[in-house]
Amino acid sequence: MPKTALVAVGGNSLIRAGEKGTVDEQLANTRQTAAAIVNMIQQGYQLVVTHGNGPQVGAALLRSERASDQVYGHTLDVCDATTQGEIGYFLQQSLDNELVRAGLKIPVVTVLTQVVVSADDPAMNHPTKPIGPFYSRADAEDRRRQLGWTIVEDASRGYRRVVPSPEPMDIVELEVIRDLMQAGALVIAVGGGGIPVVRTDGMLHGVEAVLDKDRASSLLASLLDVDLFAISTDTDFVYLNYKKPGQQPLARVTASELETYYNAGQFPPGNMGPKIESALRFLKRGGREVVITCYENLCEAVAGRAGTHVLSDATPQLCKTNAKGTEAVGVA
Repeated sequence: MPKTALVAVGGNSLIRAGEKGTVDEQLANTRQTAAAIVNMIQQGYQLVVTHGNGPQVGAALLRSERASDQVYGHTLDVCDATTQGEIGYFLQQSLDNELVRAGLKIPVVTVLTQVVVSADDPAMNHPTKPIGPFYSRADAEDRRRQLGWTIVEDASRGYRRVVPSPEPMDIVELEVIRDLMQAGALVIAVGGGGIPVVRTDGMLHGVEAVLDKDRASSLLASLLDVDLFAISTDTDFVYLNYKKPGQQPLARVTASELETYYNAGQFPPGNMGPKIESALRFLKRGGREVVITCYENLCEAVAGRAGTHVLSDATPQLCKTNAKGTEAVGVA
């Protein structure tokens, strides 16, 4: 049996800092990400790939709002679906080409994925999920007044629009994704956290929200019982005291140790916090290992030579912390 992994592709792997997010830019970025993913396949992994959509869904919604006097508008759930198709196309084409380059015959398929949420989720009335581009304070205030947006400051990088982000509870297309993996396909699913839907009298209905990609990816990884949950982000390690005096990388750490750091406020909610929370959820549901690193180091991290490795407390691995971070020191 091949090893299985879920790779959650971060937004920085699609649109880099300072880029406008043009089609050419996104295709160039996904080609680089695809090379790292195919390398994981060459290491013996069978994969499912997820991705974010924060900038893209914000742009889709903005286009819809600005053109509403000329064409029909899109609700936020339809924007989620639109960007799943858009980004899925970029990734699917890039992965297809990279697999051909590597001499591998593996079908790649994008599954438009619906994720069930609760209509009574308190998050529906408290927008927290950033979408779209960063704005200056003055531009953000203009949009707040003119368009009625809810705006927050995002990790000191500027101001962004926020929308509701309820808790993912179930994945409608789970069995389809599982069957495709068992048939040997490389599956792209739960794009942007999935399309949020609710069940009413057994029927599905879309809701206007954007789900957190890492939370939904963690849920899918657990339901598929993958061996490894890999989260691609914009840093090479998870750091304690990030960008502060005494900054310290974590190389290997147990779930309970990481939870202690999380509860101490080490990981901001607008930055690393959701990724740490999602990693802990996966491990608490029975997962064995999570890797968090930048896409450039993904292959080295999966091989155990880079990135932050978070191990289940049940994993027979002893850890200690030193000046270079937390690292393995022995096997029980």
